[in-house]
Amino acid sequence: MSIPPTPLSQTDGARHSLPEPTALHDHAMDNLRFIRHTMSRAGSFTAVPGWGGVGMGVVGLVAAVVASVQAGPGAWLAVWASAAFVATAIGTAAMLRKSRRAGSSLNAAPGRKFVLALSPPLVAGSIISAALVQADLYGLLPPIWLLLYGASVVSAGVFSVRPVPVMGGCFMALGAVAAFAPEGWQNPLLAIGFGGLHVVFGLIIARRYGG
Repeated sequence: MSIPPTPLSQTDGARHSLPEPTALHDHAMDNLRFIRHTMSRAGSFTAVPGWGGVGMGVVGLVAAVVASVQAGPGAWLAVWASAAFVATAIGTAAMLRKSRRAGSSLNAAPGRKFVLALSPPLVAGSIISAALVQADLYGLLPPIWLLLYGASVVSAGVFSVRPVPVMGGCFMALGAVAAFAPEGWQNPLLAIGFGGLHVVFGLIIARRYGG
């Protein structure tokens, strides 16, 4: 007994029920993009505090005004050293608060990478600054501060949101200008960097990345 042939309508229906190769490819690419995006976000430290950066910038602007009326380099240095201590406290507290709010931790992998990348240039800057003060070379402090702080932020920004390394690059550019600028420009350049850049990028981060 022979098997009856399959009706044409059935074969057409089976053929049309199969997904098109192009559609499968597009779906696979969408999944791949989603996976890459998820892995990228999982590996990024997003708790950089925007409002904390604004607070640090306000401290920098006040310090620039107060430092500009000091009589000698020792008093000038004391103002900026005090400002650095206060700004660091504000930034650290804001970072911890934002981390808790986001349900993340500095002990998690992205946070550890961010801190480890941030720290070495700052430590180097502190040691070089002490050596310059001992040698009475106060004029070299502003470019060193701007350049090494910028390098620190650029390095840490690799593990953070996009505005962070951009801000670091701006600090480094200011440091390059300060290295060759007349002595009277040093304090205004510090104001632009530690004051203005922190405020501007702090507002950008606060607006785009949740505070």
